[in-house]
Amino acid sequence: MATRTVELDVRPFHERGEEPFQAIMDAVGSLGPDDAFLLVNSFEPIPLFGVIKRMGFTYSADEVAPDEWRILFTRTP
Repeated sequence: MATRTVELDVRPFHERGEEPFQAIMDAVGSLGPDDAFLLVNSFEPIPLFGVIKRMGFTYSADEVAPDEWRILFTRTP
């Protein structure tokens, strides 16, 4: 079970026309061994799943509204 969940909402990046990839990687890089990462996005970021999976994480993605996806990344046991 995660001891801490780091949340990052990247929808404001998209609204400003900015690429959030580095902010996402910084957030993932800041995680401790038992931490989880919650990404909030306006779409399902399918290409990102493979990148973070290679870093040792698994994920669950839920569309909670037409413009809101919540993706929880946790370390693969």
